[in-house]
Amino acid sequence: MAVSNIRYGAGVTKEVGMDLQNMGAKNVCLMTDKNLSQLPPVQIVMDSLVTNGINFKVYDNVRVEPTDRSFLEAIEFARKGAFDAYVAVGGGSTMDTCKAANLYASSLHSDFLDYVSAPIGKGKPVSVPLKPLIAVPTTSGTGSETTGIAIFDYEQLKVKIGIASRALKPTLGLVDPRHTLHMPGRVVANSGFDVLCHALESYSALPYHMRSPCPSNPIFRPAYQGSNPVSDIWAVQALRIVAKYLKRAVRNPDDLEARSNMHLASTFAGIGFGNAGVHLCHGMSYPISGLVKTYKAKDYNVDHPLVPHGLSVVLTSPAVFTFTAQMFPERHLEMAEILGADTRTARAADAGPVLADTLRKFLFDLDVDDGLAAIGYSKADIPALVKGTLPQERVTKLAPCPQSEEDLSALFEASMKLY
Repeated sequence: MAVSNIRYGAGVTKEVGMDLQNMGAKNVCLMTDKNLSQLPPVQIVMDSLVTNGINFKVYDNVRVEPTDRSFLEAIEFARKGAFDAYVAVGGGSTMDTCKAANLYASSLHSDFLDYVSAPIGKGKPVSVPLKPLIAVPTTSGTGSETTGIAIFDYEQLKVKIGIASRALKPTLGLVDPRHTLHMPGRVVANSGFDVLCHALESYSALPYHMRSPCPSNPIFRPAYQGSNPVSDIWAVQALRIVAKYLKRAVRNPDDLEARSNMHLASTFAGIGFGNAGVHLCHGMSYPISGLVKTYKAKDYNVDHPLVPHGLSVVLTSPAVFTFTAQMFPERHLEMAEILGADTRTARAADAGPVLADTLRKFLFDLDVDDGLAAIGYSKADIPALVKGTLPQERVTKLAPCPQSEEDLSALFEASMKLY
């Protein structure tokens, strides 16, 4: 079980300069994106660094939904800067970009694909020491402040892939709920769907003791290990918070209680899935994001077509959990109950449909697009979507039941329309 140190509370961001001073940092890289660089979270961090006499350079060219090219630009900046510590202020895109920059600046002679997950990269274990990284999340979604995962679009193959290693985990996550007040409603909803699926997938993943073979050496043990008794506690609690607070957080930007709780849920789910792993919703989401044609999400200030990560994940959730419920129906019913379903008369055979219907109602209440067709996909795209899912073995192998290409095709087809 591995997790970053976390400090939670309104206003904790202003301590970042003292933390870096305590670490002995002399030359710090502050990473963020263009939008956030104009907003209070970044200003608070810079003020704290100045107050505490920390020398820093700002990299604000992080791409929302990063690509291998945008990672490489950040890596080049990090290598030239010879930094001894990093601060990432933003959502998952910023934290993941900063993790990659730290890794490759600490491993100067590595080729980019050395650490990228197989089968696209070589998936080498990270054996070089990394510099301290402090993560300041400004969205309530990825939980990236707790995980050793960095996800990006590999443009050549139009597929999302990741770098996964415990070595990438931030040294410290500063979880400050005040930052969530700067998020537009759709960003709150889509990042909340990521939390929802992190919890659902890690709780329903193949159990850790059913995975094989056992790694020949602990360094080869993957970051994602299957559902386990410790991750389960965090996943279930995150799901309870989502059920209680997500709709409130989306509908009222000033509801600090709801937005604070969603910020915490993101971290809780991150601790859960950062060790258990996710499975099909995430595995299938990567081509949904990577093959986007013209769709531009509301409330996202970007200059390129974009399916936000949380939306790409949640659109397949009714189909996925109908499919996986055959393995652990009692867990699927438990998740449906937490999300508000009446399961008193439900039988094991009903688990999939009950959870799927509960999810559909939840998504309908939050004005989610009506399936993959509504974001620009058709049946003609299914072969390409399946092809983009096949390399995602890092996560698809964690599904509680194996899936064929035909199964994946059927799941994409069932996700074309939700309601």
